[in-house]
Amino acid sequence: MKLTSLFTLVWLLTLGVGAQAQVDPATEPSVIAVSKAMPAVVNINTERVVRRTVRDPYDDFFNNFFGGPMRPPRQIRQKVQSLGSGFIVDPSGFIVTNEHVVARAAELKISVTTNDGKTYDAQYITGTGESDLAFLKIETKEPLPFIDLSDLSPNLLGQTVLVLGNPLGYGSSVARGILSAKARTVSIDEMEFKNLLQTDAAINPGNSGGPVVDLSGKLVGVSSIKMAFTPQGVPTQGLGFAIPGDLVFSKVEEFKKIAAGQKAPKRKPAVQPLARKYFGLQLQDLTPELGESFGYTAGSGVLVADVDPRTAAEAAGMQRGLLIFQVGRAPITSVQEVEDLLAQIGPGSKVDFTVGVVKRLRGQAVLQQQVVPLTAR
Repeated sequence: MKLTSLFTLVWLLTLGVGAQAQVDPATEPSVIAVSKAMPAVVNINTERVVRRTVRDPYDDFFNNFFGGPMRPPRQIRQKVQSLGSGFIVDPSGFIVTNEHVVARAAELKISVTTNDGKTYDAQYITGTGESDLAFLKIETKEPLPFIDLSDLSPNLLGQTVLVLGNPLGYGSSVARGILSAKARTVSIDEMEFKNLLQTDAAINPGNSGGPVVDLSGKLVGVSSIKMAFTPQGVPTQGLGFAIPGDLVFSKVEEFKKIAAGQKAPKRKPAVQPLARKYFGLQLQDLTPELGESFGYTAGSGVLVADVDPRTAAEAAGMQRGLLIFQVGRAPITSVQEVEDLLAQIGPGSKVDFTVGVVKRLRGQAVLQQQVVPLTAR
């Protein structure tokens, strides 16, 4: 190769590297999506007053020797604050967030801080625990930036998603991940949430109620739950859940009618768990704390939390505190597994429950078990 050609090639390569180094970060899809959606994101601060009864430390002494307390118990008022996120869905100031962020709103003072730093008092319009969505309203003379719910993300598995919100009180934060799964069912205490989206993007306390968007800034869903541990106590990573955008859209249409003074449509009664419907069993996942209390190993079955009176379970002698670790021939480790198995039967079906209880024999804890046949009513 001639020397002149070699110098020309080196110059062209250098020019190419320089051109790549000068790519404008502002043109990255994630940056464009954030600039489009973030102005509609708000921080939500709630404050409520809790009344606590305070006993005098000498009350026990006076109860024992003088038949009553020294003076009536005192009540003190204590302010409790919580933080969350939300986003504007209408330029007039309607806001969507999680119901659990603004629970017990009748006792709350709710303030909303928009992305430009302005703070407003917010009015709680309505919400539902079953969907974990709530509707707020702030009053402003100027139209506000909003996320358009009529143009939702297609929600494709593997697509990049961005979680926007107020984690741990740090406003205007962004986390990036992918849409990991759809139609997930998650149980929290006695509530069961179905058809959730799963993402590995970081969802932390304070993100609840904030939007999850795609790289075009369209709504994917609403951040709702982070799972730090499985019901069996196993630690997890990258398991966050969001309410899908199509459910948000339908709920907002319903909420707007309520805000306009129309009556809310009659709700369908909550679906009763099959274990309770068929047999009168109220079940609970066996957490490490419950396992320690009852002497069971976490994840080894499900706990009988209570038994309804005048049911098949009561007639068979089932009691609170028993451990169910097998339904039919299938070992079970969660309430959801029990429900999935019972979904395959109907009234009149006979089901064998293998149950156990820990008893102390000669100073040692022994799990005694038996099979209890029950007939579905």
